[in-house]
Amino acid sequence: MLGMIWVRACSALVGFRAPTCVRSLHSFPGITVAQIDEEVAKLLALKAQLGDDGKTQFVLKTPKGTRDYNPKQMAIREKVFNTIIRCFKRHGAETIDTPVFELKETLTGKYGEDSKLIYDLKDQGGELLSLRYDLTVPFARYLAMNKITNIKRYHIAKVYRRDNPAMTRGRYREFYQCDFDIAGQYDAMIPDAECLKIVHEILNELDLGDFRIKVNDRRILDGMFAVCGVPDDKFRTICSTVDKLDKMSWEDVKKEMVNEKGLSEEAADQIGEYVSMQGGMDLAERLLQDHKMSQSKQACAGLSDIKLLFKYLQLFHVTDKVVFDLSLARGLDYYTGVIYEAVLTQASAVSAANEAQNGANAEESVSVGSVAGGGRYDGLVGMFDPKGRRVPCVGVSIGIERIFSIMEQKAEASPEKVRTTEVQIMVASAQKNLLEERLQLISELWNAGIKAEVMYKKNPKLLSQLQYCEEAGIPLVAILGEQELKDGVVKLRVVATREEVDISRADLISEIKRRTEA
Repeated sequence: MLGMIWVRACSALVGFRAPTCVRSLHSFPGITVAQIDEEVAKLLALKAQLGDDGKTQFVLKTPKGTRDYNPKQMAIREKVFNTIIRCFKRHGAETIDTPVFELKETLTGKYGEDSKLIYDLKDQGGELLSLRYDLTVPFARYLAMNKITNIKRYHIAKVYRRDNPAMTRGRYREFYQCDFDIAGQYDAMIPDAECLKIVHEILNELDLGDFRIKVNDRRILDGMFAVCGVPDDKFRTICSTVDKLDKMSWEDVKKEMVNEKGLSEEAADQIGEYVSMQGGMDLAERLLQDHKMSQSKQACAGLSDIKLLFKYLQLFHVTDKVVFDLSLARGLDYYTGVIYEAVLTQASAVSAANEAQNGANAEESVSVGSVAGGGRYDGLVGMFDPKGRRVPCVGVSIGIERIFSIMEQKAEASPEKVRTTEVQIMVASAQKNLLEERLQLISELWNAGIKAEVMYKKNPKLLSQLQYCEEAGIPLVAILGEQELKDGVVKLRVVATREEVDISRADLISEIKRRTEA
């Protein structure tokens, strides 16, 4: 009986011949049925892993926290990028690029508690490397290395964070950042105000819905911590906890401060009074008169700059969207002055569509959190300079992935079709045996800079060519027939209206440009 079980197991799993299996069994007379079952299970698992052809099977998927983008998604993405780049260029920025990985020591100690999210790479040839966490630290390294003291630059590139992704909310492990930074010694708050103006312009142009830009100052936070009784060595860690107020209730934040960070309840309660305050220039003026805050020179310097910032923002006509919010902390260690963050308060077009489709779950689908953030980091470049020379910097980073999540939902809710190509015209034929004539015409169009397509068939049906244009959103068709060739004209068809008009070959290019390059 036992021998037959072993024979069947061997035969079923790996195709051994029966006599081999029986000899193997007789070599171990003390073997039990349970042991056989255990070994059979192992063999079955191995067989499932290897597959019938002996090759290792694997699941086709993207790594956690990453995604592919199809042509429709890329078309939306390109539109967003172009909007952002136009704004950056409008403000006089030039662009740079830096390596996707840096020396590990370049990134270490710059991100506070978020340093644990840095992707470290295996030792390659004696250099310890890490994938870049953001574009700001590499920019500071670039300035120090090249001894640059003055630049207004933008940089759009991928960064990497070993985070727990929430991809439906636009959070990934691999994602793009769109950064704009001004480096150089300038008068207070003028570059800072321009960064906020840029955020305002971009979010308005993208039409994502209502938004607000929260501003604060690290010096105000540090002064607040000092007058509330926070020990100096706990400033950064308490700041990281305050930074969670947009995700956690005050009760949970206070619990973390007291139970995990060792802060006294009295100090936490005093912090709670301040971080609930919001306003504008009037709040800054009020806090300058506050009997506690006025004791801190740091806080007073920060509050005076906030007043000046709001003065410039009034001239830029953006104060309707900007709020002075004492709960804003931004956890990165390198910030030294003004900090800001843009959040969507309502993604109106998407919200309406989702409410119709998803009911109560609509709010979650559009709750994407911060869509831009930044601040002043005057000491970061000095960390890399051998002589510690400081280059004052201020900048902003646009959260492209979160913005893209909203734009994608808007596109899905809209009846308007997203075009994935920019083809202006299709060169088609109405009869057979006109392939050479089609190729000659499309070559003329390409040489003139016209975006054109032709079907890769010798004798395509006219209906198939017209249907392709409708599906791809191509606005015009140049139709060739024997009569058109004799007359030296092309029949130009408008796909949307089906209007047709004969255009001479000499005038075709100018007519296509007139109709499509509005």
